[in-house]
Amino acid sequence: MDERDALPAQTGLDRRALLQLTSGAAASAAVGAMATDSSAAAAASAKTSDIVMMDARALAAAIRTRKLSAVEVMGAYLDHIEAINPKVNAIVGLQPREASLAEARKRDEQLARGGPVGLLHGLPHAVKDLQPAKGLRFTQGSPIFRDTVATTDSIMVERLRAAGAVIVGKTNTPEFGLGSHTYNPVYGITRNAYDQSKSAGGSSGGAAVALATRMLPLADGSDYGGSLRNPAGWNNVFGFRTSAGRVPVHGKEDWLPSMGVTGPMARNVGDLALLLSVQAGFDPRAPLAMESGGEQFRAIPKAGVKGKRIGFLGDFGGETPCEPGVLEVCRAALKTFETLGCEVADARVDYPVEKVWQAFIRLRGWQQGGSLLEGYNDPAKRPLLKPEAIFEIETGAKLSAFDATAASVVRTDWSQAVRRLFDRFDYLIAPTAQVFPFQAELHWPQEIAGRKMATYHEWMKGVCLITMSGCPSLACPAGLGPSGLPMGFQIIAPVHHEMDCLRLAAAYETAAPLSANRLPPMLGRA
Repeated sequence: MDERDALPAQTGLDRRALLQLTSGAAASAAVGAMATDSSAAAAASAKTSDIVMMDARALAAAIRTRKLSAVEVMGAYLDHIEAINPKVNAIVGLQPREASLAEARKRDEQLARGGPVGLLHGLPHAVKDLQPAKGLRFTQGSPIFRDTVATTDSIMVERLRAAGAVIVGKTNTPEFGLGSHTYNPVYGITRNAYDQSKSAGGSSGGAAVALATRMLPLADGSDYGGSLRNPAGWNNVFGFRTSAGRVPVHGKEDWLPSMGVTGPMARNVGDLALLLSVQAGFDPRAPLAMESGGEQFRAIPKAGVKGKRIGFLGDFGGETPCEPGVLEVCRAALKTFETLGCEVADARVDYPVEKVWQAFIRLRGWQQGGSLLEGYNDPAKRPLLKPEAIFEIETGAKLSAFDATAASVVRTDWSQAVRRLFDRFDYLIAPTAQVFPFQAELHWPQEIAGRKMATYHEWMKGVCLITMSGCPSLACPAGLGPSGLPMGFQIIAPVHHEMDCLRLAAAYETAAPLSANRLPPMLGRA
């Protein structure tokens, strides 16, 4: 277990002092000061919002050591959700207040009995609305499933509940997760945490905004074409696309795995690792999942990053055009790695990018379109499908089995070319999006830097190329662009090297704690 989990018990902080630990970075700075100036800490005013500002590890530790009750934590979060969510529409399907408080009360009673508790005991959580959570609406953002209530939990939701989390609702997503902009006809638009006139990104847009606005201590997400990375970058938080099989996923078809994966989102890297430790690990219902468990992620081993070689992919040699300012923000963030002693240089994958992109379009149509085919074939349901869903189904319908195999061969060639690039670099870095957050009422950008976008997802080509590599990719805040909107970058490591991503991200966060220091203006804090 991470040593920071036990921090409140070890320091002897009183209740009011504890509430000043509003983030991982603040906790580290505050412990020494509070130990030497306990009278000042005791005099500090404990506001309700102080609870929601605590990072997940400190909050879970406070509940375990009974410095805070799960009911108090739940009440603070529900109050905060009531105040903030109407402005951004990030959390949907919110459960009745009394039901959530009753579940929190059960967590307190369990603690009082002295039994063992999980890592997330008493933490409020909302599940991305692409995963079923028993007893909650499971719409997937589609009017077809507007009134569907899940009768079972997904593997991940089972693990969240077993770890002690209290499921309070869902986080919003685009219809069937299609597109990196979160809006749907069931729940509407989710708005950016930093500017409510702008997109939150997607498809884990609700999750990212809920984290950034402190309505959730942790969030889960999924990622096919950037859905954990783009919204994290646009909302100044962290998101982690893991290697296939790291987090088990069980579906109708288990033996031809999708390029989509499930992963964690968090306000800081330590919390990101905490949630991954709960999500990861083998499950017999997911036969292609990795056998290694999630325990290895409970603490990030301290390791120096001096001398690490970082390759900046940028716009992939002009193949993924970027809005002015995107690359500049990312290059400015790279200077932090140089101050840590890393060697930074431009990098380019030796393989035709357009060939990879066309293979991605075909593979996505085959994989995503197949799961939507039932609705397409039903005359009553087809008119309820969004155009992007129709596009994926009809793209897949044109393919033969041999076409799908040929596209997968291209993916293999690309992933091998990326692997060879790791002979020269320890890490690769690329932007989390090619544009800054755009107007929330737009469907998707039609043009970037004078280049027309031919499909609804071409504006996310840069992250899709990383998806095609199979590599783990951790989205970090890079900074703010010329108009004050956030941008992020991806830390990319070789396949199965999730811990390497976490190590570099932790070093970066310590040197540049952007997520903790640049909060959304609506929170009213500096």
